[in-house]
Amino acid sequence: MMRRLSRKKALSLVKELDAFPKVSESYVETSASGGTVSLIAFSAMALLAILEFFVYRDTWMKYEYEVDKDFSSKLRINVDITVAMKCQHVGADILDLAETMITSNGLHYEPAIFELTPNQRLWQSTLTVIQSRLREEHALQEVLYKTLLKGGPTALPPREDASMEPLNACRIHGHAYVNKVAGNLHITVGKPIHHPQGHAHIAAFVSHDTYNFSHRIDHLSFGEEIPGIINPLDGTEKITYNNNQMFQYFITVVPTRLNTYKISADTHQFSVTERERVINHAAGSHGVSGIFVKYDTSSLMVTVSEQHMPLWQFLVRLCGIIGGIFSTTGMLHGLVGFFFDVVCCRFKLGVYRPREDVQLHNHMNNLNNHQTPLLADNVPQE
Repeated sequence: MMRRLSRKKALSLVKELDAFPKVSESYVETSASGGTVSLIAFSAMALLAILEFFVYRDTWMKYEYEVDKDFSSKLRINVDITVAMKCQHVGADILDLAETMITSNGLHYEPAIFELTPNQRLWQSTLTVIQSRLREEHALQEVLYKTLLKGGPTALPPREDASMEPLNACRIHGHAYVNKVAGNLHITVGKPIHHPQGHAHIAAFVSHDTYNFSHRIDHLSFGEEIPGIINPLDGTEKITYNNNQMFQYFITVVPTRLNTYKISADTHQFSVTERERVINHAAGSHGVSGIFVKYDTSSLMVTVSEQHMPLWQFLVRLCGIIGGIFSTTGMLHGLVGFFFDVVCCRFKLGVYRPREDVQLHNHMNNLNNHQTPLLADNVPQE
């Protein structure tokens, strides 16, 4: 029996034990400054928590650089160029630094119309605007990486009607595999032939008056083709009225490994410098008229990976926001209360406003202090 009573006492003591004693509500004084600070604190918590949630949902691209150790694999070149000459008058081939000529078996010649339809012209003008924005705002490239396979096709749309216009151009499209060394993709007059001393183009039977290297680059890329990626030369159009015009594109190719939540691929980025001039041997401007794309590969490889904030980091940041606001609320409360007291004291507001009963009591005291005391001989006799 005694043991049961002692056990009940122990349980009651444990139940009554409070490591964090609460202040009775009768000892808590509410104030306008305290309510204002509480409202501001909870509003700030809600706003910052919502903003932090949007940051948690977003992703960003992480760039890492390393030496490219893959020097034995082949580099794929994807080409889609339309030249304002007939297919029997032009030829395209690739010659690398080791004087290795890549046959143009992977490149196809297709007669075409150089002028664009209104729908195609709209597509090209839109692509030109996107290219200008990409040059100004490099962060837009990250948006393209994140939205791969979502955007519209980046290829030139086909002609919507079978036009009866003459086929005055040649579309050279396809792909070729080359060594990962510097090379030159060139399109010039005459079909290419290969011989032990190098290579040449048979241009003797082509009239000089038919030379016209006005061209449009619908697509030019290196590596695996990825839908949604816009390359620097896509949509480029060059118009010339000189038969001896030479166009040069100097390209630096950077191997790129792309890892996002939607796709993983090994592709290549590149930067380009453009140059064009008129061939005039009499003026000292020597060369061969045509289109020359000179490329070189970089020894560095870029790994672009899409990163996301882990859940534990989001929770830690959220706790930091709430705890930080709670810790500064007390200081803010004291500061706001001080300003409230100063304002109320200055304008006699709130607790600093004199009450009517206190004013009446003070008035009566003042009257008593100013009364004249009665003399002894003026006291009436009974």
